[in-house]
Amino acid sequence: MEVDLTRVLCAIHELADPGARGFTVGDGDWPLQGFLVRRGGTIRAYVNRCPHAGHPLNLLPHRFLTPDRSLIVCSSHGALFELTTGYCVDGPCPGESLTPLAIEIRDGYVLLAAEAADSSAPVAALGRP
Repeated sequence: MEVDLTRVLCAIHELADPGARGFTVGDGDWPLQGFLVRRGGTIRAYVNRCPHAGHPLNLLPHRFLTPDRSLIVCSSHGALFELTTGYCVDGPCPGESLTPLAIEIRDGYVLLAAEAADSSAPVAALGRP
């Protein structure tokens, strides 16, 4: 089976366990800015946007996790989110969640799911604050 290269976010071996990795899909003024998180056999994807302030969670490339890699952290104000749900467990946005993105695992690669890439809403709008 061939991999659709336009939807490839990364090779699985590029994603540490546990770990996180940012990605950008599309171009123009509002490309989709997202990130992947991995723990064990589970990989999740989220839009890289803090629900509290609307800006990216990371200040440095691929830096989305707490030092012990147990939670997602917003580097500007310290909000903490669960890896598997994106639910805010501490900080200024309690009860809110990160926006999940549908992904597929195929032939050793993580891909943006076809339904996310082919949705009627522009992909760029998903990553827009």
